Amino acid sequence: MTTPFDLTPSDQACGATVRGLDLAQPLAAATVAALRAAWLEHGVLAFPDQAMDDDDLERFTRYFGPFGDDPFIAPIPGREHVIAVSRRADEQAPLFAENWHTDWSFQDTPPAGTCLLGITIPPSGGDTLFADQRAAWASLPPALRERLRPLRAIHSARGGYAPEGLYGEADRAGDRSMAIRPSAEALATRVHPLVREHPETGVELLYGCLGYIIGFEGMAEAEALELLLEMLDWQTREAVQYRHQWQPGTLLMWDNRSVLHRATGGYEGHDRLLHRTTIGAAP
Repeated sequence: MTTPFDLTPSDQACGATVRGLDLAQPLAAATVAALRAAWLEHGVLAFPDQAMDDDDLERFTRYFGPFGDDPFIAPIPGREHVIAVSRRADEQAPLFAENWHTDWSFQDTPPAGTCLLGITIPPSGGDTLFADQRAAWASLPPALRERLRPLRAIHSARGGYAPEGLYGEADRAGDRSMAIRPSAEALATRVHPLVREHPETGVELLYGCLGYIIGFEGMAEAEALELLLEMLDWQTREAVQYRHQWQPGTLLMWDNRSVLHRATGGYEGHDRLLHRTTIGAAP
């Protein structure tokens, strides 16, 4: 089928680049439908060379669903749904989002996707890594698949955003530039099936990983941790990864239901700024 844009798949496990669209302009319904199909197929879409402002970013996000709820991080001034992912050149706080995760999996209804717009991008470093959980699930040994299939995972933000967490009160008192707001609400837990079908494609996959998953229903803590570590090794092998290298003006969108992601460093001495929105699950 002919699409109103050029799509170039990466030579990696997932991801594709879209060219030929100006995202500072409204998109036709047929274009949005074609983009959604590409997003579902490839998990991650990159749109280079865009001249977008926050209005454009919000409009683009709404093509794919309602805005998601972003807990524990304050939006930028004057906006309700735009978060600044920022780091100063001289910042000494631990790198934000360096561990593998899927965004906000600890919510009752986790978000469908995330959009991230590169504004100030260092000359090197700061790549974002993705891991395709469709491919990870398909690659598991049959015995491990059968062990994992019935499990219900316990998700929580406590390790990151509770007052004693990684981004808790001690971190907030430091020199971090991001507007992180830790809260006791992060201690709450939600349960989701570990293995599930993607709600739009029906493809079976693993959902979540060690970090926001803190255990499994009915399983001892030590056994759960051992299993989560074994899982993580399969979930993040190089064979299922895509590495995105940033350029200013690139918009990236990914499917939180089918891929994990993590930030990387390597840009010490340089400012870095991206604006982020969350695509909520369809009502």
